[in-house]
Amino acid sequence: MNKKWQIYQTNEEQIEELKSKYGLNELLATILSNRNITEEEQIRLFLNPTRKDFYDPYLITDMEIAVERIIKAIENKEKVTIYGDYDVDGITSITVLKSFLKEIGLETSVYIPNRLDEGYGLNKNAIDKIAKDGCNLMITVDCGISGIEEIEYANSLGIETIVTDHHEPGNELPNAVAVIDNKRKDSKYPFRELAGVGVVFKLTQGLAKRLNLKEEAYLKYLDIVCVGTISDIVPLVDENRVIAKLGLMLVKQTKNIGLRSIINSSGYTKIDSNTISFGVAPRINACGRMGKAKEALDLLLSTDIQEVNELTQKLNDHNKERQETEKAIFENAVEKIEKEKLNENKAIIVGGENWHHGVIGIVSSKITDMYFKPSILLSFEEDGIGKGSGRSIPGFDLHEALMQCLDTIEKFGGHSMAVGITVKKENLEEFTKEFEQIATENNIDKIIPIINIDAKINLNEIDKEMVESIKQLEPFGEANKMPIFAFKNLKIDSIRALSGGKHLKLTLKNNNNIINAIGFNIGHLAEEYLIGDKVDVAGVLEINTFGGVDNLQINIKDIMKSI
Repeated sequence: MNKKWQIYQTNEEQIEELKSKYGLNELLATILSNRNITEEEQIRLFLNPTRKDFYDPYLITDMEIAVERIIKAIENKEKVTIYGDYDVDGITSITVLKSFLKEIGLETSVYIPNRLDEGYGLNKNAIDKIAKDGCNLMITVDCGISGIEEIEYANSLGIETIVTDHHEPGNELPNAVAVIDNKRKDSKYPFRELAGVGVVFKLTQGLAKRLNLKEEAYLKYLDIVCVGTISDIVPLVDENRVIAKLGLMLVKQTKNIGLRSIINSSGYTKIDSNTISFGVAPRINACGRMGKAKEALDLLLSTDIQEVNELTQKLNDHNKERQETEKAIFENAVEKIEKEKLNENKAIIVGGENWHHGVIGIVSSKITDMYFKPSILLSFEEDGIGKGSGRSIPGFDLHEALMQCLDTIEKFGGHSMAVGITVKKENLEEFTKEFEQIATENNIDKIIPIINIDAKINLNEIDKEMVESIKQLEPFGEANKMPIFAFKNLKIDSIRALSGGKHLKLTLKNNNNIINAIGFNIGHLAEEYLIGDKVDVAGVLEINTFGGVDNLQINIKDIMKSI
């Protein structure tokens, strides 16, 4: 697929000013200029945030009400249940809130819906169980904003609810004691993009302030808050960047033996956002996807090393099972798409019988990446109900599109780029037509994937010190992507496919300068290029350590023949 390279127009005067004023090298100054981080306070906040950079939690709507209600529950020794989601954001949210509340004298029960049987969010059967347990107060984390009926039902059973969430609310807010969600239309909080665990963090901060506790009382959980924030792919800017930057420092010396065990078992030797995204998050998520979310929670709450070791092994086993299941569904879905020519549509909607709906969100993401089209995958059970997940492409708001399909779908929730959805099989054809029409009206086929490139670089300009300096911009993630550079007119010195044809390995040369390059999931290009070909490459600069030796390397994001 053709991709558009969009190279920033550099402001040379500004770059020179940043270099001289703040002692930055050319590369860092260029990247900060490109990202419009040019004022002294902006630069300080981006490169060196501190605990003083958190906003006042009482700027959040309903925070005071929520804090007072929780303090009342402590004083009256009420029965409190934390109701959370089964993904990393949900599990870390429960971990932080349960641990903090225990510290201030409130023991809580936990309810996590089983993804396979109950699906996402609140449900009445769960509320029945919570009521039978004698619960007076339910606190939702990473869910609840769309639970209008369920919270009304809880009210009828004598259960009061505090909602903490970060998802988009509908036109109506739930009738809860307090609704803490910075995406509320009446929110005046300076930042609206906190993850669910970030919202919980603000609640603990509010409680600590109200109880005159030391900052340490809530800051000590920043390692877990950081894991949930990075894993939930929220924009790593503003307060999320403060959470992630400070949190990663704490992860490196974490006292949470469960988190340390996951990291050690993942094989990652250095702690950064990649370790969280690709080492920690998949293992925790795998538990929820396979219907075993409580095992991940138990791991993060455990203080028993033997239990931690056993649970870590279980997480690794669940992750392996998840990978195998995901591979089978992906192959089945691609086969259906190609056979039925669904890839010729503006958007791809594909269903399968009894697909494991714990993993179809990942498969949907892969389908979207493969065809660069919005995709929705549905798993149909014997009752004719299809539960599924959807993923979108930049420029197409999936949540907004589905708001126009309420006549053909049972329910859905999520945001612009990812949703969960339920559709009856009898409505599938009509829903597909309706959604295709919306995709057509939005000119999906005119959206071209864009690679934002920070600068063009010559190989003779690169050294290890320069590449090491890029680490100051970590943690990388949504809205703070790893810098991508363009390298023009390089000669292929060697080329081969790795891992059974999956990946591409090259050495590239310019005059007397030579550099290694790796291209993941583009191994098929080994058949299209020859030694001696001149190519342009867009990629990330990194240091690859192998056998104790450091080598500079380009991680390829796109490659084309030089013109």
